[in-house]
Amino acid sequence: MYSRDVQFTVRLARTAADLHAAQRLRYDVFVAELGGDGPLVDHDARLERDRFDPYFDHLLLVDESRGGEIVGVYRVLRDDQATEAGQFYSEDEYDISILKSSGRRIMELGRSCLAEGYRGGPAMYHLWNGLARYVADHGIEILFGVASFHGTDPGTLAQPLSLLHHRHLAPEPLRVRTVHTRYQTMNLVPEDRIDRRAAMLQVPALIKAYLRLGGFVGDGAFIDHTFNTTDVCLVMDTEQLNARQKAIYSKGADL
Repeated sequence: MYSRDVQFTVRLARTAADLHAAQRLRYDVFVAELGGDGPLVDHDARLERDRFDPYFDHLLLVDESRGGEIVGVYRVLRDDQATEAGQFYSEDEYDISILKSSGRRIMELGRSCLAEGYRGGPAMYHLWNGLARYVADHGIEILFGVASFHGTDPGTLAQPLSLLHHRHLAPEPLRVRTVHTRYQTMNLVPEDRIDRRAAMLQVPALIKAYLRLGGFVGDGAFIDHTFNTTDVCLVMDTEQLNARQKAIYSKGADL
C-alpha cells in the first residue's frame, strides 16, 4: 500500500484482474477517447495493452467510496526491470543513453490516466503521493517518460512545442533526444514570437504538472501516428527539486 485516505487508496496491481482493470481504463482514455491504437490492443475486450505490460509495475488509484473501482493508473519501469524487458518503452522514440550511463537509478513513467470525473481534482495528487513513496522506497534518482499532445500535426502545436523548447529544455546531463530517424524539432517559433499564455493553454495538464515540479523536456518531439499523438520526453531529477516542489510532489507520501 503506497497511500491511503478516506476515499482513495494507491496500491500496486496484484492480480490479472487488477491489470485488466488498468488496461480497461487505459482503453477508455487512450483508445476510445483519444483515438489511439496498437498491435496488441484488444477492441473486443476493450483492453489497451502492449508487450511491456508484464515488466512494468502498475500503480492503481482505487476509489473506496465506489466499491474499490480503479479510477487512475500509472505504470512504472525501474532500470532493473528494463534490463529484464530488454529496453525501456521510451527507447523506441528517444535516445536515453545519457540517462542510462549516468550511474544513477532511473525509472520510466508511462500510461498515466484518470477516469472521467476525476480529472482536475485531488485524484492525481493522491496518485502522485503513492508514486513519491514508491520512488523513495526504491531509491530512484531520475524519473523520465513520454507525455503526449493530442494530434499529429506539429504545425498546430508550434506555439506550445516552441515554448517547451525555449523555456524548459533539459540541461545537457539530462538531455535525451528523439531518435534521429524520427526527429521532429520543437524549435518552430522564435522565442520572441511566442504567445506564452496561448501556448500554455495548449499544454496538457500532466506536462504542466511536471514543469511545476521542476521537470524538463528532451530535445525534439516524436510523432506517433499509431497513438494519434505528438510526444515529448519529460525528465525530472529528484535531487534538484526544491523544498516547495518536494512538498507538492510527496505530500502525504508517508501515509
